[in-house]
Amino acid sequence: MSNATVTATPSASSFANWRQYIPYLGFVLIFVFFSATLFNKGFLDPNNLLNILRQTAMISIMTVGMTYVLAAGEIDLSIGMVAGLASLVVAVGMDWYGPIVGVLAGVAVGCIVGLINGVLTTRVGIPSFLTTLAMMGIARGTAMWMTQTKSVPILDDAYIWTFGGGSLGPVPVLVIWTIAVAVVGHVVLRRTIFGRRVLATGGSETAARYSGVDTRAIKMRVLIISSVLAALAGMLYAGRLHSGRFQLGEGDELSVIAAAVLGGTSLFGGTGSVVGSIVGSLMIGVINNGLLLMGLEYSQQLIARGAIIIVAVAISQSRKQ
Repeated sequence: MSNATVTATPSASSFANWRQYIPYLGFVLIFVFFSATLFNKGFLDPNNLLNILRQTAMISIMTVGMTYVLAAGEIDLSIGMVAGLASLVVAVGMDWYGPIVGVLAGVAVGCIVGLINGVLTTRVGIPSFLTTLAMMGIARGTAMWMTQTKSVPILDDAYIWTFGGGSLGPVPVLVIWTIAVAVVGHVVLRRTIFGRRVLATGGSETAARYSGVDTRAIKMRVLIISSVLAALAGMLYAGRLHSGRFQLGEGDELSVIAAAVLGGTSLFGGTGSVVGSIVGSLMIGVINNGLLLMGLEYSQQLIARGAIIIVAVAISQSRKQ
């Protein structure tokens, strides 16, 4: 009887360890599938692969922030609209006062929105789902009201190069931004006391509080981090498209949440992987690109994206169990 127990334990442990590699295996399988089916349509063309990295850069950056929020047991639905608002604030600030003021104003948008979300969630006691859902509408309305729904062009070449339009050799600046944010996010989550406290807060807030963790401060910080990274994504959108627009980032919250959960971050808190979230983002980018090359309409792509979210939630729930 004891021998059977000893034999089963390593097997169960091996299976649990293997499951953490499911996101990476899924990405490889999806990439191989599209490579085989769309080989003649240029899927593996270097320019197309670089285009996938460019298109997913902003999603990847916001996914890092979402990883922290979900790992702490909260959610942020306002990030897409914060990105759009930040893009307009940067464009207007640059038009009036120059690029430095514009960039600082964009970062300030992220800080202010994150602070408001944090205060309402941790001090007033409104669930983050409702807080950030309301903030989504406020940010969108503010962005539309600022310029009467008009886009604001950006003409500063230095800004355009730095925030989305430039390249260092064959490597787009957007990829460099993504790598930098991902490395910092991974190190902080896995190698610092703050990261461990984020995971502890999401795993069991009561236990974390009894262990001396200020869980309200942790949740406040992760919501600010999420909004600041959303503002950064908005600035990168503006740099890449040479203009600020309220539509930028619209609907991105769905892709970001799906990417984070597909990458191993639980919707229930307590677990999170920045590297996995980046892989999840790339997975969604590959799927979107593949569906486009297959000739599917945008409406059909939205259906596929919704299906991805359903799968992501199912995966998250099974991991929690």
